[in-house]
Amino acid sequence: MSLHSFIARIPPGVQVATLRAVFALPTPVLQRLAGAPVCRDGQQLAPEAQLMLRFQAATGFRLVRGTVAESRRQMRRNSPLVDGPTVQPVHSRELAVPGPAGEIACRHFEPDGLAVGSPLLVYYHGGGWVLGDLDTHDNLCRFLALHAGVRVLSVDYRLAPEHPAPAAADDALAAYRYARGNAAGLGADPRRIAVGGDSAGGNLAAVTALTAAGRGLPTPAFLLMLYPGTDATVRRRSRDLFGDGFLLTDDAMTWFADRYVAEADRSDPRISPLLAGNLAELPPSYVVTAGFDPLRDEGEAFATALLEAGVPVVLRRHAGFIHGFANALLIGRFREAMFETAGALRAGLALCAGRDAPADAASSG
Repeated sequence: MSLHSFIARIPPGVQVATLRAVFALPTPVLQRLAGAPVCRDGQQLAPEAQLMLRFQAATGFRLVRGTVAESRRQMRRNSPLVDGPTVQPVHSRELAVPGPAGEIACRHFEPDGLAVGSPLLVYYHGGGWVLGDLDTHDNLCRFLALHAGVRVLSVDYRLAPEHPAPAAADDALAAYRYARGNAAGLGADPRRIAVGGDSAGGNLAAVTALTAAGRGLPTPAFLLMLYPGTDATVRRRSRDLFGDGFLLTDDAMTWFADRYVAEADRSDPRISPLLAGNLAELPPSYVVTAGFDPLRDEGEAFATALLEAGVPVVLRRHAGFIHGFANALLIGRFREAMFETAGALRAGLALCAGRDAPADAASSG
């Protein structure tokens, strides 16, 4: 029996308990378990990341495995192993939001005791525009809601290849417009509505803010981007450095883009927001990258472009981390990074209060 087959026979609850115990060990012990340090581009891979990659290799996990349907099932199965205990006390409810092609399923998160009129984060999950859903990112949204002191509207936008670009971007904008127009029903302050997301979701957050600005809609109060894809037209150095062996691979990036972009123009700002001409209209932003991520350089190029356009922006690179770390809340070092992210979101929304027009302006344009 292979190691992969053996691990697959272990009940998920036992796997989770084992991982919790392992990742609670002191860092020097984790380093010994992980193996010889991995250094590249002047950075050392965090032992927690190195050990997680070894576990994924042992279980046979890859972001892309077989068909689209198989890859989606695998992501749903793997998420509970690393996303940690359910973040509480956070209440959630399901919503159906009007979209350009029918209703969009959304999930609304509300920390216990949060006053009415709080900020709201409209959140778009990652997964290469092909994978992921409300459940795979449920605990991450709970974490941001509780520790940033915000309500969160998580958006189950249409996925490729069934719905190629710009379907996801259209749904993302529709959800943002809904949040603006229904802020009171969501318990939110219409002046403090942010957009954010991880990976493909970070791309959609930027695209939503740009499209809103281009159509004369109120722009979000804040933009949160976790290791986003921002330019599908250029192959940057980080893709060559980290395109194999660090979860998100070069082949997977090609697979995702081929299914999402399909026949669309890759230079379209709705796909490559870095190429948009109206970056100066974007709100204050917090951009997070991971040092061992093939998307690192294009995320950092976007932060640089924002700065050059006069947009207040903070770029935070977690040098020893890999793509997808925000979902691995089981791991203490990754969770600490997300505490930092939640703090930036909280502070950014507090400073941005009042910069936008009232919510009823969202009906124009």
